[in-house]
Amino acid sequence: MWNGAHHMGESSTSSSWSSHPGTEDDQMIAVVLSEEYSKLDGDVARRLSGLAPVPHVPQVNSYIPSISNASLDHQRLLERLQVYGLCEVKVTGDGNCQFRALSDQMYRTPEYHKHIRKDIVKQLKDNRNLYEGYVPMKYKRYCKKMAKSGEWGDHVTLQAASDK
Repeated sequence: MWNGAHHMGESSTSSSWSSHPGTEDDQMIAVVLSEEYSKLDGDVARRLSGLAPVPHVPQVNSYIPSISNASLDHQRLLERLQVYGLCEVKVTGDGNCQFRALSDQMYRTPEYHKHIRKDIVKQLKDNRNLYEGYVPMKYKRYCKKMAKSGEWGDHVTLQAASDK
């Protein structure tokens, strides 16, 4: 389970959660996840099954937010994490941050980021047909680039990690 989140922006709303489209699907997913986690971790399952959903309305930033807006967004993120009993974990921003965050989640330490990167690149190479359509360059070059320490992970590496 992730103990941090990437925040795309949110707007506060006073409408109830049930008025948002897709609520039934979200609730069903929450129930399924709760059942899955109960098999793996009873404590996590108890926390998940007792949670009330927090409405989230994503928005696209069409401008660069001011420092004060970014601070407010960060504060809202911290509040949302607290609702779910999670906390923010800061990792070194050296281009390996996605891999450090994955390492932290899997091994409770960011120090295995090189191992995580290696496994993800192997997943990419072994399953070219799954990922090639999402890569904006020659696939072999992309894999070589992603194998380098300090290269930022992206949506494709995150999907490969999830699939792995």
